[in-house]
Amino acid sequence: MRTTHVPIRTCLGCGHKRPKKELVRIVLKDRALIMDEKGGLPGRGAYLCPQGDCLNRLLKKRGRLSHALRASVPGSEEEGFLRGIAQAWGGEGEG
Repeated sequence: MRTTHVPIRTCLGCGHKRPKKELVRIVLKDRALIMDEKGGLPGRGAYLCPQGDCLNRLLKKRGRLSHALRASVPGSEEEGFLRGIAQAWGGEGEG
């Protein structure tokens, strides 16, 4: 019998491991942070649970997203991107 492999990724906010399809993927494309909704963009990705709590935790961990992407992203850009996601998800983003 054949088993299927389910890719597991770790949320940057809460640190829980979940199936890749349950998480939001963030990538750096042309020096801009974007959400990879289909999961098909090339390059290193960072993952986040689609919940306000995880997003708020990540906002408090300054530089964590840049570190996970192994790229130098200005802190203000990282914070602005994450706050934009928070607004899109219906929250304000703490801070």
